[in-house]
Amino acid sequence: MDLDFTDFSNWFASKNWKVFDFQNQTWQAYAKGKSGLVNAPTGSGKTYALWVPILAEISQTSKQQKGLKAIWVTPLRALALDIKASAENLISDLELDISVGIRNGDTSQKERQRQKRNMPDLLITTPESLHLLLATKNYPKLFQHCKAIVADEWHELLGTKRGVLVELALSRLKSLSPLKVWGISATIGNLDQAMQVLFGDDHEVFETEMVIADIQKEIEVKSILPQSMDKFPWRGHLGLHLLEEIVPIIKNSKSTLIFTNTRSQCEIWFQKLLEKHPEFAGDLAMHHGSIDKQTRLWVEHALRDHQLKAVVCTSSLDLGVDFAPVETIIQIGGPKGVARFMQRAGRSGHRPGKKSRIYFLPTHAIELVEALALQNAVKTKTVEERLPHINSYDVLVQYLTTLAISEGFRPQQIYEEVKSTFCFQDLDPDIWQWALDFITTGGSSLENYTDYHKVIIDEDGLYKVKNRGVAMRHRLQIGSIVSDAVLKVKYMSGRFVGSVEEWFISKLNPGDAFTFAGKTLELVRIKNMEVYVRKSKAKNAKVPSWMGGRLSLSSQMSESLRQELYQLKRETDSPEFQSLKPILEQQQMESIIPDANEFLIEIFKTRDGFHHVFYPFEGRFVHEAMASLVAYRISLQQPISFSLAFNDYGFELLTDKRIGLNVLQNPDIWQVQNVNTDLYKSLNATEMARRKFRDIAVISGLVFSGYPGKVIKSKHLQSGSQLIFEVFRDYEPDNPLFLQAYRETFEYSLEEGRLLKALERINRQQAVIKSCEQPTPFSFPIITDRLREKLSSEKLEDRIKKMIKRLQRK
Repeated sequence: MDLDFTDFSNWFASKNWKVFDFQNQTWQAYAKGKSGLVNAPTGSGKTYALWVPILAEISQTSKQQKGLKAIWVTPLRALALDIKASAENLISDLELDISVGIRNGDTSQKERQRQKRNMPDLLITTPESLHLLLATKNYPKLFQHCKAIVADEWHELLGTKRGVLVELALSRLKSLSPLKVWGISATIGNLDQAMQVLFGDDHEVFETEMVIADIQKEIEVKSILPQSMDKFPWRGHLGLHLLEEIVPIIKNSKSTLIFTNTRSQCEIWFQKLLEKHPEFAGDLAMHHGSIDKQTRLWVEHALRDHQLKAVVCTSSLDLGVDFAPVETIIQIGGPKGVARFMQRAGRSGHRPGKKSRIYFLPTHAIELVEALALQNAVKTKTVEERLPHINSYDVLVQYLTTLAISEGFRPQQIYEEVKSTFCFQDLDPDIWQWALDFITTGGSSLENYTDYHKVIIDEDGLYKVKNRGVAMRHRLQIGSIVSDAVLKVKYMSGRFVGSVEEWFISKLNPGDAFTFAGKTLELVRIKNMEVYVRKSKAKNAKVPSWMGGRLSLSSQMSESLRQELYQLKRETDSPEFQSLKPILEQQQMESIIPDANEFLIEIFKTRDGFHHVFYPFEGRFVHEAMASLVAYRISLQQPISFSLAFNDYGFELLTDKRIGLNVLQNPDIWQVQNVNTDLYKSLNATEMARRKFRDIAVISGLVFSGYPGKVIKSKHLQSGSQLIFEVFRDYEPDNPLFLQAYRETFEYSLEEGRLLKALERINRQQAVIKSCEQPTPFSFPIITDRLREKLSSEKLEDRIKKMIKRLQRK
């Protein structure tokens, strides 16, 4: 195919932009009919690398054909407007007769009906909305002229079930029309595998090209250092003791994004900044995923229009949104991943050739080691891999029902398509037959319940849904994102504020105050899954927290952290090391700073009992599993009861008597053999799998999450899925969905693969067991994490201050 890019190159020149080599390489590869993956840093022009050849192809070869010609899949609805604007800028300036539309959860019913009658040439959508299109009647005709599909932010989709949705949709669309498939990815460590997942079996058949941008994006990382450093650091203050340090940064920058890791932290920082500096009122805003959509859109537009000085935000502003005026980024606390940090850094200087500047504010002193690790990772461009999902049977049965709702399907054809995906490349014929039985009869243990007889087999072998109620309920539940029931928060006047999770609101009584969306609100009542509030002047208000709020160190971040930690015995002139020096000296005096061939175990006694603290430096999720595993194995040799605590650096076993040295030194404690069996015994694995099964049950359609405005409460969803879980456990223990719950518990919740590697590393290290007189600087954040579960924030802070005074007197 010969495509002429002259007009597009001239358009770039009119903007004083340079066409980068990677953009031109993508254009030429696309013109040759190739598919591929574009890898380029944030802010380098990835979007135009593909919009240009797609628009060129449509304008030069498809003028007479009506209907959908290209699909752009994005993981975030918030990105759709920016992606649409990028295309429309080109279309308008070059006077092209091409239409662009958006279809996602925010699209009105009126717009959807209009699209049904007349699809735009270019459609920007999400994985879920793409599957909803596959659930519409006569969908093959809808896609018959589609020439290209782009999976944007592929690094974000890859390690999730939403990525599996994209894989399955591609397997179907490729059979309807000759397609060029392109992925766009920023920071990712396993590019070759990412490309393989995108194409599945067709990876060998497709003529593909990997396009890697050779753009040196300069990222400047600066640590915000306290004037004095506590020798016994703890996490409880969320970095607020350094609040005044960021005020000059905000005032000296035209615009600043202040990234926090959780929505709760975002709410607290916004409140405290306004409380301490009321002059920021009107210049400071907040942005996170639970705030009302209109408010979020206003914040995004206000940033572009230079109306805001700073925004406190979460990962809701991580991806793709093109905020040209953002000058400075501040990261509050360890981002827990190199890729996330680089993504956020790239939000400043979001133009090719511009320097990105990011400030790192540690929430406790030892996070300065993370700062050193991040600086090194940015220099070496070392980022995490994203591991793809394998055999997600819940997504598979949802997909089969989706196809049965629209045109119906013939098993043999769809089996070959499904098997061509990376996720289901090893799909066993017996599992396939189980999936077909599951959607038609509910399988062997549910066949007596007609609610699970969703799909009917026609006389000619076509699998079809003929019940309108089944079809409607299924369409409402298409997707793989499952969260706790979310309640709308409204003023008594009816104005929408945002949404909070049911489990948080269930802890409040009418009259209680809580801060949300930058306001202090009083709970009035809960009615029909809606929370009615009024403004409050209460001084003591609770801050909402959202389930899954705590992040864990990624594998790459853990590795980088350990490498920096092992260097701490050697003094450097870095500002971070100089700030850490009092802590390091105290740690060396009380215990040791381990090096690469040492595994540190500290033991000390307080009024709470004997503390045994272990330091794998592998992230809190791995430490949670390892603490239970080690405690179980120790109990086999020395009958004893434990209280567990863990953070990203290590874990603690608190006991009423000291664990014997012979037990701690026994190699059986750290053996790799029988990890899965011992984990199952040490954790309440069945309870964890039962919770995981709730999500699987919703995705697979075993339970229904409710109609719009009548969402089923999470406790009812949990109880409903538990009943089915127990049926499978008692009558069908080999049910693939039942087994998937355990597999996902070990692989994703407990990160079993990382646990095994950590145990292998510990077995190669020499155990150094130090008997200490008191808690050490390394152990202090861990033992205060345990206290957090028992005490309120105020009592915890008082208790810790007393502990620090006592320790510093010794």
